[in-house]
Amino acid sequence: MRRARALDGRPVLRLDNGFQIRLYNLGAALALCLACGALAALAVSIGAQDAGLADLLRSLTGEPLDPASAYALWTVRLPRIVIGFLAGGAVALSGAVLQSLARNPLADPGLFGLNQGSMVAIMLLLVFLPAAPREILPLAALLGGLGVGLLLIWLVGGARSGGLAILLMGLAVETLLSAVTSILILYTPPETSYGLSAWLAGSLFQANWSGAAAFAPWFAVGLIGIAVFGRSLAVYDLGPDMARAIGEPVARSRPLILVFAVLMSSTAVSAVGPLTFLGVLAPHLAAFVSPATGRARLVLSSLMGGALVVASDCLLRGLPSTTALPIGLAITLVGVPLFMITLRLRTLRRLQAP
Repeated sequence: MRRARALDGRPVLRLDNGFQIRLYNLGAALALCLACGALAALAVSIGAQDAGLADLLRSLTGEPLDPASAYALWTVRLPRIVIGFLAGGAVALSGAVLQSLARNPLADPGLFGLNQGSMVAIMLLLVFLPAAPREILPLAALLGGLGVGLLLIWLVGGARSGGLAILLMGLAVETLLSAVTSILILYTPPETSYGLSAWLAGSLFQANWSGAAAFAPWFAVGLIGIAVFGRSLAVYDLGPDMARAIGEPVARSRPLILVFAVLMSSTAVSAVGPLTFLGVLAPHLAAFVSPATGRARLVLSSLMGGALVVASDCLLRGLPSTTALPIGLAITLVGVPLFMITLRLRTLRRLQAP
């Protein structure tokens, strides 16, 4: 490993195998990791039970805690933190992938209809097979999302289609599936309809260690995807025609990248419900912190997504106990003002540029 400079003159760390990391991207990733650690420490300490980080550290050293504190820390708060980071990272990762694929900064799993496909599959399972084991919900979400992804690939005509065609077709599919979702909510029994409506808003209320254990392997797939598809996504940012000219096998890589995005979004939906707008917010906020492409952009987006979800959950649990808000709404309250501020700062920066 040695320090060098990229073609644009910026400092990088270059490995012996030719792989290089821009130093400002590395610094941003470390800063986001520290922010995630601080948010986790804060989230451990928020709740009705008077237990916090000091109690957790004592528990890790073998000192026994009273049953109420142990339950609050190990059964309620820590699973929420873990699943929040995993789900937020997965949705942000999926959004960053889809934005490169479509070359559209507003692309995210919801806009492509992937979230809706997962939601409709889960809702059909809950409505028509209410006794089905909850362990198969991730599989149903995956099948629903993959079904929409494969439908998009078929409808837009494969490798020769442009990003705009994929985006517009995704909007059409998303609109159709939203209508199906509304019908299912309207014409199901009231108790089922209420439960579906609460889940559709996104929630970490039912987070537990078994859910985290089921989610972790899929998140590991996301980490592998970062390594495998990072270079291809950097090429896709140049456009499909340029990607073909460089030698990217678009006919093979585009469907695989889309399947990878579906895996991330559908498993997050099955764990916490849809996280509205997070797939757009996190990559843009990460780009404001440190502009990046390829693998670096995916890593930074994933860290930012996890941080936003845990910060939103801290906001929810810091509210009075009589106030109940879905995590999706909290993400909007936390993320959208940050998004607006970053857009305003970018505009001022461009206006002041010579």
